Amino acid sequence: MWKKKLYSSTPLSTILLRTSKIPKIHSPNSVSHKNITLLDPLLHTSASFYSSSSPFVEIEGVSFPTVGGIFFGGPTFHRENVNLFVKKKNCFYSESKSAKKLQCWNCDATADGATPFLVCQSCRSVQPVNHSIDYFQILGVERKYNIEVEKLEGKYKNWQKKLHPDLVHSKSQREREYAAEQSARVINAYRTLTDPLSRAIYILKLENVVVDEEERITDPELLAKIMELREAVEEAEGNQALNQIKAQIQDKMQYWCKSFEDAFLNKKYEDAIASIQRMTYYKRANEEIIKKL
Repeated sequence: MWKKKLYSSTPLSTILLRTSKIPKIHSPNSVSHKNITLLDPLLHTSASFYSSSSPFVEIEGVSFPTVGGIFFGGPTFHRENVNLFVKKKNCFYSESKSAKKLQCWNCDATADGATPFLVCQSCRSVQPVNHSIDYFQILGVERKYNIEVEKLEGKYKNWQKKLHPDLVHSKSQREREYAAEQSARVINAYRTLTDPLSRAIYILKLENVVVDEEERITDPELLAKIMELREAVEEAEGNQALNQIKAQIQDKMQYWCKSFEDAFLNKKYEDAIASIQRMTYYKRANEEIIKKL
């Protein structure tokens, strides 16, 4: 009753101005000593919160969900830069800056939304890089770890036919620069998604989980296995022995790729990072074998 009275008698702007600092919120599944701040980059320290028994708070005619009865927001909330989950009828959808319609810089045509807006479908002009478009979107595959890598090459070549700097040499300086940047990004997308380790690191990055690739492993059992593997590579005589070790490493890589996928799907990011660490060492061992072959 008192909450209802408060909401009906007190203007929303007054409630929102009763501010206090928001504590940092960390991902519960991230590595304990590397917790990732989820809300801090999105809110000013003057952002406010208030409690409500209702699962939604209505602002400007739009209902926003609360978390455990707490709504995070305020006058300085960066609405245009973050995803806001909005309830309309019985479904949810996300609103973000990237969801806004993009227009061609040359002819003002609006992107159709069916394909990444790297090239205008109307005038064929190369567009500036839009970093809200991720590598999975560029290469036309679903954002997940287990993808069909063989399908990436065709999409990669199609983009290069449109974006390669040699193909736009007669265009304006502005468009040539756009083409060089877009072409480089398509190359990075292809190299990242075709490599199991790079793909794992990248898809975690999209979830705001940063992986320290240089972090040392302290697990004694794993370190012993790594030392044993290195000695086997150094002592191997002939290509046949090296190929046998290479096959064993590939089996290990497949095992840890599957382990990563399972951890990622279940949002067990600490386990996912542990899998990446092991994949890193086995990839380096494989590279050493390739050098000797």
